[in-house]
Amino acid sequence: MILHYLFRRLFLLAFVFVALTIFAFSLGYLFPGEVLSNFTGLRNISPADEVVLTRQLGLDQSYLQQYLLFVQRLLQGQWALSFSSQQNVLTEMLQVMPATLELAAYALFLSLLVGIPLGIIAAVRKDKWLDKVISTLALIGFSVPIFWWALLLIMVFSLSLGWLPTSGRLGVLYEIPTVTGFMLPDILLSEQSYRQQALWDAIRHMLLPAVVLATYPTTVMIRFTRDSMLDVLDQNYIKTARAKGLTRLQVLYTHGLRNALLPVTRQVGLQFSTLITLAMITEVIFSWPGIGRWLIDSIYQRNFPAIQGGVLLVSSLVILVNMLTEIMHTLFNPLARKF
Repeated sequence: MILHYLFRRLFLLAFVFVALTIFAFSLGYLFPGEVLSNFTGLRNISPADEVVLTRQLGLDQSYLQQYLLFVQRLLQGQWALSFSSQQNVLTEMLQVMPATLELAAYALFLSLLVGIPLGIIAAVRKDKWLDKVISTLALIGFSVPIFWWALLLIMVFSLSLGWLPTSGRLGVLYEIPTVTGFMLPDILLSEQSYRQQALWDAIRHMLLPAVVLATYPTTVMIRFTRDSMLDVLDQNYIKTARAKGLTRLQVLYTHGLRNALLPVTRQVGLQFSTLITLAMITEVIFSWPGIGRWLIDSIYQRNFPAIQGGVLLVSSLVILVNMLTEIMHTLFNPLARKF
């Protein structure tokens, strides 16, 4: 039964991938300019090269054949060239993607570290002043625009107090060799004499954008954890455990917390997907060299091959994370196994 469920999920994932590739393929025709330039990223193509490229891309054949050749090039890593740099779009995206994943991962960690405990406290202290304070703060954080919140934190902690930098991943005084593309692991793997100073500087650069990016998912985690905890505490087995004489802490940890956190695992994937999309605004404000800022710059530059590749990669990543989270939640939660 589990294999049947996994097969259905893989089939759905393949269907979504086909839909995304069809959409990305259609962008080559929907974007302004020459279709051949949009698919290759080349400009000022000579007549001789135009004939060769048209035959290679199958532009003289049916749309179905063109699409199949397009997918074949994607799987082989032969993506179009960027208009601005004339480099492979996939290569550029792989260079900037680790910065976005690193920022999103730390923001997700902050949201879980803050949101789950506050949600549990709000549920335990239901309708008390502490519950009202936490719920009010969650509502405010949910409603505040992310760009306004980012600018406010920059004005207070960077411009007024001077505690934190306003942009970038690392100060210009430090030069760290790129190994993984993730700043903190690269610093730890380096053998530079200023490794500790660079690590502290990288953390200072990451703190403001991570806090800004974690604000929205933290409020969602607070509200979802609170509702899940209240639903569990109202179950009959919780009342039975209390009637047996178990302490409040034993009831909360042994019977309440474990069951309440099972639905929260599904929210982790959903919030990670939200972080990837919100990272575009955050990266632009803090000049964070991730795929969000790279994609926004491509839009400003009318870099159509980069936009096509960026939309395809980001959409695929979001869908893949959601699918994996759904599968993990179903495998770990017996009540969700409706095969």
